[in-house]
Amino acid sequence: MRDKNWWWGRSTSVDLHDCDHDLIKDPKVISKFVRELIKKLKMKKVGPTQIKRFGHGKLRGYSMIQFIETSTIVAHFDEFGNRAFIDVFSCKEYNPKLVTAFCKKFFKAGRTVSYVEERK
Repeated sequence: MRDKNWWWGRSTSVDLHDCDHDLIKDPKVISKFVRELIKKLKMKKVGPTQIKRFGHGKLRGYSMIQFIETSTIVAHFDEFGNRAFIDVFSCKEYNPKLVTAFCKKFFKAGRTVSYVEERK
């Protein structure tokens, strides 16, 4: 357990490369991903999942934001490069390795890079 006098939360950023193209361009799949990630992390959803597709050319793709009781889950999907960029920030402790493994498996990514920051 972290000393709550200095620790505010954890931020995990997961970059997924070589994702399954059909998965990252389907809003129903993205919605399912959010529900399953929240369940896996034992967190609570606050309000509806917002999923929007926008951009032009190589920058076109879906973005998603989901408020959770302890902060947010945000994702951006690159349809041109078959990549996904997922951020989880929460004041509730969670395992960042679990987040990375779940995201990689769900979107069938070939490789991942993840960054974890303890927020103070």
